[in-house]
Amino acid sequence: MSKRDYYEILGVARDASEDDLKKAYRRCAMKFHPDRNPGDKAAEEAFKECKEAYETLSDASKRRMYDAHGHAAFEHGMGGGGGAGYADMGDIFGDIFGNIFGGGGGARGPRRGADIGYVMELDLEEAVRGIEKTIEIPTLDECETCDGSGSKDGKLDTCATCQGRGQVRFQRGIFSMQQGCPHCGGRGRIVANPCDDCAGQGRVERTKTLQVKIPAGVDNGDRIRLAGEGEAGPPGTAPGDLYVDIRVREHEIFQRDGDDLHCEVPIRISQAALGDSVRVPTLEGDVELRIPAETQTGKMFRLRGKGVRSVRSRSEGDLYCRVVVETPVNLTNEQRELLEQFEATFVGEGARRHSPRASTFLDGVRGFWERMTG
Repeated sequence: MSKRDYYEILGVARDASEDDLKKAYRRCAMKFHPDRNPGDKAAEEAFKECKEAYETLSDASKRRMYDAHGHAAFEHGMGGGGGAGYADMGDIFGDIFGNIFGGGGGARGPRRGADIGYVMELDLEEAVRGIEKTIEIPTLDECETCDGSGSKDGKLDTCATCQGRGQVRFQRGIFSMQQGCPHCGGRGRIVANPCDDCAGQGRVERTKTLQVKIPAGVDNGDRIRLAGEGEAGPPGTAPGDLYVDIRVREHEIFQRDGDDLHCEVPIRISQAALGDSVRVPTLEGDVELRIPAETQTGKMFRLRGKGVRSVRSRSEGDLYCRVVVETPVNLTNEQRELLEQFEATFVGEGARRHSPRASTFLDGVRGFWERMTG
């Protein structure tokens, strides 16, 4: 069966950036990881497929080869078979110019462990005040049986191919070139007696529990890096990092805009007309808001320093309260009679001065019809 296109596997465009590739791989890995799909062979194969696609496309040289030749780039020794072959064209040109001018060329040591992404959802109060959360992540962790060495007896033999240097040098025409040793993966040493638990890989699949401290003031889209908490690397290499992406849930009262907060404050028509003091919520408790007489619906009031303390500058935002005049409902007979008496006072031209917006609207309507019929 022919192999699927690597870009199709990850669900990205052919011009996807490194960051796009990394995000796509994280999504794929989280969805198909064997720890999340125990016994599901299809998910296991999908996970391997995603990993193979990412390992190829995340390497700039291999990606160039793949874009030019597809899967054929890695068949028949073209792109990195065993023995004294070469990894890819990028390595060749790097080694050529590196040896001519005395640089290291394209020789690479062993790669560190992969980075891991985790999405953490927080309530607004948790994001504003900061919190410590316990999370569980499926990952490749250091094998405890062999302490990550991959060796059952703790012994490593010198690689016979590169003589412990981690690199092999070979002649290509008049040029002397070198690359990471394909036998030991650039480590210079090999496992002679593999550990039974990790099969000599030095790492095993497990779910890791971590305590993550979220600083006060984080916002939706912020990212926290935990160095060394990603996947364990091959024996002798550093682990990757864990990136925690923050997602803040919608709040029933407040909407956040940077360090500022916004909310709506409902008031009665009598409070709007006569003025009053109302209690409004803040993140630190209720405060009093003075409503002046003749306040119109939509009027915005600013409470300085009642927003969010920035995680970066430590400055405090403001709280903006937008008042909304509510129409009374479920009226008693007495209330209805009082309102009818009140409405009866709005008669003649004198009523216009009590409703400035309505008067402006009516003047506009009158002018509109005059223009239409003129």
